[in-house]
Amino acid sequence: MAEFKHKRLKIWQDARCLVKAIYGMTQRFPQSEQFGLTNQLRRAVVSVPSNIAEGSSRETPQEFARFLIIARGSVAEVDTQLTLAEDLGYVGPDDALHGEIEKLAMQINSLIARLKIPSQPTPTSKPLNL
Repeated sequence: MAEFKHKRLKIWQDARCLVKAIYGMTQRFPQSEQFGLTNQLRRAVVSVPSNIAEGSSRETPQEFARFLIIARGSVAEVDTQLTLAEDLGYVGPDDALHGEIEKLAMQINSLIARLKIPSQPTPTSKPLNL
């Protein structure tokens, strides 16, 4: 079986580590949250490496960037839900976990920037005079 290229991406590997951390943390949530915040957090965090993997298999850099943008949205969702879990007293403030989330968001932003091809000037736009 051929190896998928996403498995070599550091960003995908880091996203997998975040999944493990969130799953471990949510095991300690109250049983009453099993179908609430636990489920929502887990679905959001699993979306991150999944979208990175799917995007990396697409045909063009623009398509990959589109899936990375979706992954970035999921990272923001995870950060918000972690904050809500802290607000509800399910976990204490976890600066290390928030740091990992922020690091992953920065990695995604960086990769998006590298993938985007500069737009071509439109016929109505003026050329730059340098």
